[in-house]
Amino acid sequence: MAGVTELFQYDFMVRALMAGTLVALLAPVVGTFLVLRRLSLMGDALAHVALAGLAGGLWLGVYPTGTALGLAVAAGAAMEALRARYRRHGELAVAITLAASVALAAVFFSLGGTGGIDLFAYLFGSVLTVSPADVTLIAGLTLAVLGVVAVLYRDLLALTLDEELARVTGLPVGALNGLFTMMAAAAVAASMRVVGVLLVSSLMVLPVAASLQVARSFRAALGLSVLFGQLAVGAGLVVAYWLNLPPGATVVLAAVVLLLGALAARRLWPDLGPA
Repeated sequence: MAGVTELFQYDFMVRALMAGTLVALLAPVVGTFLVLRRLSLMGDALAHVALAGLAGGLWLGVYPTGTALGLAVAAGAAMEALRARYRRHGELAVAITLAASVALAAVFFSLGGTGGIDLFAYLFGSVLTVSPADVTLIAGLTLAVLGVVAVLYRDLLALTLDEELARVTGLPVGALNGLFTMMAAAAVAASMRVVGVLLVSSLMVLPVAASLQVARSFRAALGLSVLFGQLAVGAGLVVAYWLNLPPGATVVLAAVVLLLGALAARRLWPDLGPA
């Protein structure tokens, strides 16, 4: 117990745990809708957009998390416009965004501005780099996204289960899709400081994949994905601190262990999950 309480003696670790708790609440909530809409790769595309925004912020000498958020939101809007244009081939929007963002990141990094910057920490996360401004931004994004989910839960659920039926029933599908993409961009930008840009999409997918093995309803999957996310982030940050490892890697590996556990539980008790 003394070893665990020691973590709270350091301000940087308290900030990391606060940010991690918020991220483990936000990312799985958005990820549940993403996975069930078969848009898991959207998180990966937006993560690469955030990488380009991060590179642009470092090059310009401004707050990199802010530029990552701004570019991710803009790319989310562009991605949704492309999905509307290619309704029969919606995955093209993700592929186009991914290709453009990787190229843009390469350009920004080649222009310089990364001297003296621990780029590894941005790519894979670092408990030392979570600043008070980051915690404030993550808290604001989490409250905003969860507020939208609470208010529009029924509409977002209808959109997730059957987009065409939602359109027929008169829901503003285009506006809801655009809003949801903005929520995904916010989740990516919020998560990148804890798990790193390259691993952020994993936190939106792995806890959800585990929850779908044992949950019998959408609400149960949503709640369990948050629980698994909290467990993965908590365990991952503690292991990262004690072993001096990148937190993104330890958080993701913890989420993989939880997924393997859920798969094993489903195999041992077939009636545990959905009918």
